[in-house]
Amino acid sequence: MEPNLLNIGFGSTAVADRVVAIVSPNSAPMKRLKDDAKKDQRLIDATHGRRTRSIIIMDSNHIILSAIQAETISQRFTLLKENNG
Repeated sequence: MEPNLLNIGFGSTAVADRVVAIVSPNSAPMKRLKDDAKKDQRLIDATHGRRTRSIIIMDSNHIILSAIQAETISQRFTLLKENNG
């Protein structure tokens, strides 16, 4: 079975079935989460040099940074789930 790929912006994708949460990066706990992931080499920066607008938490404990708003990625995720059952 082919994995459902979630567009996270600027040509980057993530496997939708492995996404645990899509959150905004503005709070202090999310900044700590990002810093801890960077320290542990679990951080994937998919912003392409742009400002981080969302953090995607994967079931593998990896953290993905995206320059697309969390709400936009959530809408794409919902649409993907509805279309692929």
